[in-house]
This record gives sequence, C-alpha cells and structure tokens, in this order.
Amino acid sequence: MQLRYKYRVYPTLSQQEALARAFGCARVVFNDGLRIRQQARQAELPHVPNGELSKRVITEAKKTPERAWLGEVSAVVLQQALADLNTAYRNFFASISGKRKGRRVAPPRFRSRKDNRQAIRFTKNSRFKVLDNGRLRLPKIGDLNVRWSRSLPADPSSVTVIKDAAGRYFASFVVQTTDEPLPQTDADVGIDLGLTHFAVLSDGTKVTAPKFLRRAARKLKRLQQDLSRKQRGSANRKKAVVKVARAHARVADSRRDWQHKLSTAIIRDNQAVYVEDLCVVGLGRTRLAKSVHDAGWSQFTAMLEYKAARYGRTFARIDRFAPTSRTCSVCGRLDGPKPLNIRSWTCPCGAVHDRDINAAMNVLAQGRWDNSNACGAQVRPALVPAPREEAGIRPDAARSTRSVEGTSVP
Repeated sequence: MQLRYKYRVYPTLSQQEALARAFGCARVVFNDGLRIRQQARQAELPHVPNGELSKRVITEAKKTPERAWLGEVSAVVLQQALADLNTAYRNFFASISGKRKGRRVAPPRFRSRKDNRQAIRFTKNSRFKVLDNGRLRLPKIGDLNVRWSRSLPADPSSVTVIKDAAGRYFASFVVQTTDEPLPQTDADVGIDLGLTHFAVLSDGTKVTAPKFLRRAARKLKRLQQDLSRKQRGSANRKKAVVKVARAHARVADSRRDWQHKLSTAIIRDNQAVYVEDLCVVGLGRTRLAKSVHDAGWSQFTAMLEYKAARYGRTFARIDRFAPTSRTCSVCGRLDGPKPLNIRSWTCPCGAVHDRDINAAMNVLAQGRWDNSNACGAQVRPALVPAPREEAGIRPDAARSTRSVEGTSVP
C-alpha cells in the first residue's frame, strides 16, 4: 500500500525565493488551463485534450514574452499542476454523475497567490534525490535541509513540497510499502465516540477528550483581537496573520500527535476494531459544532482504517442508525428514546447500563455480526490508499448525515 511520510524542511532565503517562483508558476499554469477549458465550454467548442492543453499553456507559452519566466522552474512541476486540474475535473464529473460517493464536488476554481497553502509536486521524472548527507535535491531549487524524524522504508515515487499558512515548509514523500502484520490477538473492541469522553471502549475504558482547541481558546482570542486591530494591507497585519496561523497549527499538531498514539495503541492491542459511522457534517451544524470539530473524529477513524489495513487488523463501521444507546447489551431489548442528559439506565431484565459503555458493547456486537460470513469467520476489508492527499487535490467532503443520538454533551 502507499503511505505518505512528511518531514519538516528548512530552505535558505534563496531557496525560499526559488520555491515561491515554483509555487507561482504552477498556479499560473493551473489557472491558464482552467481558463482555456472554461472558454471552450462557453463557446460550445469540443473539450480541450490534455496533450493540447499542455502544449498551449506550457510549451507554447514559454515562447511568449508574457510567460517566458515559466522556463525558470522544473517542467515536471508545471505538468503536475495540469495533472491536478485534470483530477479536479474527473472528481467533479464523477460526483455529478453519481459515481463518486459523498457530497457533491464543486468544479475546479482558480487558485490565488493569497491562498494560505501552496504546494508543488516532483515525480521521478524530475530526478529529485535524497543525498547521502540527508539533504533533498530538487531541480532548479537546490539541496534542502530536511529534519529526518524517521527513515524512509523505500525509495519514494514522488515528493510534494508544501508551505502552510504558518510559513512552515514540509516535504511529503509517497512511498510504496508492504504490509507489516502484527501478531494475532483474540481481543476485539467496539468504540463509541463522544464529546465528554473522546472514546469509550467496549471493555469499559474511557478516554477523556483532550479538547485542544478549548484549552488554547484564550490565547487564540488574544491573537485574533491583535489581528483585528491591524490596518488592512499593512506589514504588521501580515505578521499577525502568521501568528494566528501558528497558534492554530500547534493545536492541530497536538491533536494529530495524540490521535496517532491512541489509534496505534488500539490497533496494536486488538484484532478487530469497530466504530460508528458518524456524520461530522450533520453534527457540525448543531450547537455542539465547536466541540465536534475540536474532537476530530473523522481524522481518528481514518487513522484506524489505514493502520488496520497496514498491520493486518479488521476495521469496520457499523450502520449509523443502529440504536446502540437504546439496546440492552445483555438481553437485546430495545428500549425507548433517551435524552442525552441520561447517562445510565436500568433495563427491565435487571441490568444497569452506563450509556456509553453499553453503546460501545453494542457497536462491538453489531460489528461482529456485520463482518462475519456464513462460517462465522472475520472478513478483512480491502486495503486503503495513502492517508494524505496529493498536492492541490482537495480531500473528499464529509460523509452523509447522522443523528446526534449517542453523542455525549460536554
């Protein structure tokens, strides 16, 4: 399967200028290609083929005085910008035709130099290379200083250089890896995700929600107030924007690191993991929106899914409309609806249930039932692609809706 390894890079001032030129050239090529196709559609002309589009916006454009500076960057960067445009169009057409699941994808839009995130991609054709001294050599940019937090398991097929809103630079490598099955274990677990407790496991373990955004709210409020006082277009306002972006980046990095550690521990200790098919989009429209987005359920379940595929574990989502909070995990009796302020209840059979633990046990039972065949054996799902998106390609929108039933209130 393909995995993405991301490292921090520290370009020099001259290398930052070269990267800025590459970001700008890739953006111009993308916008020129999008403009040509939009004009062809408005004039009711045939669709411009990929080869013809590349010839017009790259090869012929370099010969004109207005686009002569496109030759200052690697041609692979420009070709990959057009590849991103083609992918965006394919996703759009697949979405409106019903072939693509999830929310409808919007058509490609023009990129702006004011976008908070800039990215370019180099493939093997560009002959990028990781040198023996640990530096990353990129064509027409130079040797970048990379902070290697871990070694690459194989030769990368491509590298994406990213500049985020906080002004940080990253190198993201796509690597083809083989499965690394962990030793077999007899333990299975069902997970009920919530807000008061981030995750409640079917064995009774409760993981308290760290609430990284809530904890940083006071500092973020102060930085945002400082930003609002700065004059628009001034240099001080640009500095204040970067400070706000860095504060948000620290929150996101802390949440991601914590979720990686928790998901790795769950996958390591359990042979099968079952979770609810939550609807983050629907819950994000309620009064609990800030807490829902602070929890980061979608990112956590995505980590569980690709780690299970990599390490030979079973992962599955149960039906989002399954009444896990209203069903007795002992006798199976379906009780009536219960408001969220009721955290424990007693079944007529005499069993006393903690709402979240009972829901997690029902998630486990439902997952075992849905993922067993006629012989009762567990069915392993297919492998999943790399967890991080390619440069310039926006990830799929969130899934369809789900009720708030079963979600804890902070």
